[in-house]
Amino acid sequence: MADPRGFLKVRDRELPLSRPVPIRLMDWQEVHAHRAEDSPMLTRQAGRCMDCGIPFCHQGCPLGNLIPDWNDLVWRGQWADASERLHATNNFPEFTGRICPAPCENACVLGINQPAVTIKNIEVSIIDEAFARGLVTPQVPQRLTGSTVAVVGSGPAGLAAAQQLTRAGHTVVVFEKDDAIGGLLRYGVPDFKLEKHHIDRRVAQMEAEGTRFRPGTRIGSDLTWDELRTRFDAVVVATGASLARELPVPGRELDGVVLAMDYLHQANAVVAGRDVPDQIHAGGKHVIIIGGGDTGSDCLGTALRHGAASVTTLAIGKQPPYERPPHQPWPTTPLVFEVSTSHEEGGTREFLASTVELVADADGHVTMLRVAETEYLDDGRRVPRPGTEREIPADLVLVAMGFSGPETADVTAQLGLGVSPRGPFERDEQYRSTVPGVYVAGDAGRGQSLIVWAIAEGRAVAAEVDAYLTGSTELPAPVRPSSQPIAV
Repeated sequence: MADPRGFLKVRDRELPLSRPVPIRLMDWQEVHAHRAEDSPMLTRQAGRCMDCGIPFCHQGCPLGNLIPDWNDLVWRGQWADASERLHATNNFPEFTGRICPAPCENACVLGINQPAVTIKNIEVSIIDEAFARGLVTPQVPQRLTGSTVAVVGSGPAGLAAAQQLTRAGHTVVVFEKDDAIGGLLRYGVPDFKLEKHHIDRRVAQMEAEGTRFRPGTRIGSDLTWDELRTRFDAVVVATGASLARELPVPGRELDGVVLAMDYLHQANAVVAGRDVPDQIHAGGKHVIIIGGGDTGSDCLGTALRHGAASVTTLAIGKQPPYERPPHQPWPTTPLVFEVSTSHEEGGTREFLASTVELVADADGHVTMLRVAETEYLDDGRRVPRPGTEREIPADLVLVAMGFSGPETADVTAQLGLGVSPRGPFERDEQYRSTVPGVYVAGDAGRGQSLIVWAIAEGRAVAAEVDAYLTGSTELPAPVRPSSQPIAV
């Protein structure tokens, strides 16, 4: 392991400095100024990793990342070996190192009585240094199996499945409905959290390995699901959970009330240089964001960069505690009050806020949001408390209440895929759908979840497809659909 007494010598948790708020609000570049490989801070933090008998960080990470191993290698300055150990379990650490909420850190044994090791920052430092040193190269398969696989969806689950299957020797084609590869990584996550050149260089690596990409192709209309199943030996459905939860209140149909992902998609497209007529823009407007999760935070940062007059985020529930509550002990992931980089930049956050009604002007455009205090009933329901209504000015209302599941209409109509009562597609322990040769991975099968779960399921479904096509597999299968790590 790293320094055996490192956690006793260095008890503080150190992270890279963020760029100053006034400066970063002027552009779309990443917020964090990641440290270079020779940073003493990085060495100190890697040295805090304990020689614990059972590294619970392994269990906390759905990928089973070998965290103590690459912490030790970073501490010793062995960057090539650290990159190799990192890639042994994770196809895209540059994504997880930037936008994963790091359940591994919640499970860190050091976290029992000290701040956890800065696992996420060490991870992203390894991969950034690996790319800078030219250590990330295509892994071309030694032979081709002759089997073909279609992967529908180019988010983290689809990309992970495609890369694993390509390296196993199968001919893989990735279909994406948008005009560029990446799924929500491309158009759902703002550049200030994940600059898109990180996606582009991975796509270039995968193309060199033999993966084929077909952006701008919507399966169901441009090519039917039946045709896809006929043309390919196996199909992986990794379409994500793109159906947004709706806001069932009067005035939802008003002009100026839009889904958060529609807003983010357009904003990201413009940053990428695309032409977006009649873009939804927050400049000079009073913006209300309904929903206090990651999507709402992304909307906040985007609206501030657009120059919004004000931004208010409304959360229906109670404000979480600042410290880990007693009923959520280590190594579980606690529900605590979090301040994202977007929250640092401005805006107002309100909790126990239930939206009652959206009010319009004479032209049908939203001008006001009527909100009330949330009341918790004995049966667990949350309702507006009578007599507490108040009004908040609003020119743009962004509905960021999460996602209910994948788009299922075309798949069920054309291919007959079963849908579970929760909304995602039905599948068994081997990721097999109700149609032979068709597999389901990522949010399309488990519902809205974390990027680290998507990559883990992409790797796992690749092993199942490989076994289906060849009779056996040497690909790793880190998780099963029903498994739940202790820290998630």
